[in-house]
Amino acid sequence: MSNRRSTTPIAGQKPGTSGLRKKTRVFAEPGYLENFVQSIFDAIGGGAGKTFVLGGDGRYFADRAAQVILKMAAANGAARVIVGQGAVLSTPAASHLIRLNKTDGGFIMSASHNPGGPEEDFGLKFNAANGGPAPEALTAAMYDASTRIAEYRIVEAADVDLSTTAERDLAGMRVTVVDPVADYAALMETLFDFNALRALFKGGFRMRFDAMNAVTGPYAREILENRLGAAKGTVVHATPLPDFGGMHPDPNPVWAHELMEEMFGDTAPDFGAASDGDGDRNMVVGRGIYVSPSDSLAVLAANAHLAPGYKAGLKGIARSMPTSAAADRVAEKLGVAAYETPTGWKFFGNLLDAGRATICGEESFGTGSDHVREKDGLWAVLLWLNILAERKETVQEILNAHWREFGRNYYSRHDYEALPVDVAERIMAGLRDRLMALPGRVVQGMTVAAADDFAYDDPVDGSVSTGQGLRVGFTDGSRLVLRLSGTGTEGATLRLYLERYAAGTEGLDEDVQAALAPVIAAAEELAQIRGISGRDGPDVLT
Repeated sequence: MSNRRSTTPIAGQKPGTSGLRKKTRVFAEPGYLENFVQSIFDAIGGGAGKTFVLGGDGRYFADRAAQVILKMAAANGAARVIVGQGAVLSTPAASHLIRLNKTDGGFIMSASHNPGGPEEDFGLKFNAANGGPAPEALTAAMYDASTRIAEYRIVEAADVDLSTTAERDLAGMRVTVVDPVADYAALMETLFDFNALRALFKGGFRMRFDAMNAVTGPYAREILENRLGAAKGTVVHATPLPDFGGMHPDPNPVWAHELMEEMFGDTAPDFGAASDGDGDRNMVVGRGIYVSPSDSLAVLAANAHLAPGYKAGLKGIARSMPTSAAADRVAEKLGVAAYETPTGWKFFGNLLDAGRATICGEESFGTGSDHVREKDGLWAVLLWLNILAERKETVQEILNAHWREFGRNYYSRHDYEALPVDVAERIMAGLRDRLMALPGRVVQGMTVAAADDFAYDDPVDGSVSTGQGLRVGFTDGSRLVLRLSGTGTEGATLRLYLERYAAGTEGLDEDVQAALAPVIAAAEELAQIRGISGRDGPDVLT
């Protein structure tokens, strides 16, 4: 029987910043997944003789999708696929396996922090041979292939047993089922002082890690509880579930509310953290204090030298444009380059590959380093623990010291979710049309210094990315940014980023929203988000 199946293009298979994300029921439609997978193979020049990594966050439909991808890889001539046991791999672990085994790339089944289940979200992305998300030229080629597809290839064969680690054969293609945790845990041992961390826990240090019924649970249990000696039960919601147990696996104060309540309670542990669906995001909380992702990036960069893997210092620090400028101040103090990129980890990949940056971060709860080509939630938690072990201070004390030295960038993100697309675009267009006239204008007592639609000239490959977000900066260092998110599956998510700088001499302990009040008011005056949308306020505030 032929491995070729006739098909026709399906509209809308355009990858976003992290692959293609749709409702699960869409991916489950006949031919939908197959068309997109074949478009990936076509865009990369075919699969003949190549080796790939396959895994995901274990969300609903991933088990079926894994079998389809394996059978299509075999039909496209792949020599080998390395699969996480049970088709499970955290995104950073998948990136590591791609790099460790020098493969030709990998398929990652995840919709990251989006909910999972039959009526929720599914996603698939392809990571390139460097371990990072496909660059824009490649995702454009995938989309182009999806608009011209006439057939896909798939072998007729029984499903591959992925329940145990073993070497298996699928129509002449090797399928290597591996422990999803082992190689990643071994990498972490090379970066951090596990002896110091064992001593920290042995000394009575308490923490809580909320895996949110997502993929990081087995990784956190193995590393924190088994290897480092944290008390059993330190990791909660540790079993990955297809629907994440009904949780929304997005590690922010709204969705990780159980952790927030515990960390602000009378018997709070010393340290708290949460990770998301596929393990690449993190939230950090101290006893009685929330650490914003922008501050976390800055603190990690300023203290990375305390961990063995970073004792040689940093080559540079990169942040996404909407992320606060706190990390820039650290780069200036360290005498290293600071880079501002569009949102999307693939933009950091060029800097990391070129040796221009060591630590990168996004305000959307993502931080990472040159050990992989993805953001890495558990890595960030381990670096925080290494810093706490070396400095022998609390999270609050470390933050206070950092703000005294560098000043504080008060920062918040306001998300307006599931807006009608036309409404979101009208809000964006309204502010975009005003940008050129804004410099010099006084808004809520602040003078506009500059306003633009952010464009990025990649210093490595010379590529240009335009339309990356609307920026309005004020003479006092305050700033607001407006952009549409690329990670949703329904309607449009409008994100408003707000920032105000306070020098290290005063005003370091204000309530964040109160400190940002003039910037919030300026954003509404300029963009009229609430007025146009009819919303009373943001759906999620972080």
